[in-house]
Amino acid sequence: MKNKLISPSFLSADFLRLKSEIEMINKSDADWFHLDIMDGVFVPNISFGMPIIKQIKKIAQKPLDVHLMIVEPNKYINHFKEVGADILTVHYEACTHLHRTLQSIKQAGMQTGVSLNPHTPVMLLEDVINDIDVVLLMSVNPGFGGQKFIENTYNKIEKLKRLIDSKKNNTLIEIDGGVNLINAEKLFDTGADVLVAGNAIFNSTNPTETIKLLKSSK
Repeated sequence: MKNKLISPSFLSADFLRLKSEIEMINKSDADWFHLDIMDGVFVPNISFGMPIIKQIKKIAQKPLDVHLMIVEPNKYINHFKEVGADILTVHYEACTHLHRTLQSIKQAGMQTGVSLNPHTPVMLLEDVINDIDVVLLMSVNPGFGGQKFIENTYNKIEKLKRLIDSKKNNTLIEIDGGVNLINAEKLFDTGADVLVAGNAIFNSTNPTETIKLLKSSK
């Protein structure tokens, strides 16, 4: 049966109500917590860091899907493991020695993720795809929530799916940026396994119901 996982992005959460937002996700049909870590260097924005992740981990009852939008991520791998990351995603564009970084993530006891910016071809992962648990395709330019979905993402999903199938592995395809109730069905149909949604969930009048609808897209 095809994966249909939902990973709500806490970049869009109300941090004045962080505990209740976490508890809402715990009780919902969501599968992961998506946490965007931005340093103001790799992307033009700053989000939150390890102390917040550590606090979220105390309450979260689902895996922490940590997306590093930072330079030199290899320096911080063990630190993110210590504060509770279950899946650690680094950007292809930020890793000079990507294979070494992936091995370090595995050795630390986390699942490996690699993210590609909209302009980065999926075939650049051909030689490391067997070492990757999750490929996160950015469907907006990284750095800010609420951006418009980039339509070429569907083509990238198809190419990535063919690459994964050709290697006969179980790498998951995750989509991040501009995901909503309008495009969720097509994203799943095209080959996505995991959808990251921020504004579509946290700005809705009924976030729990929105998560349910995203997950049940046919």
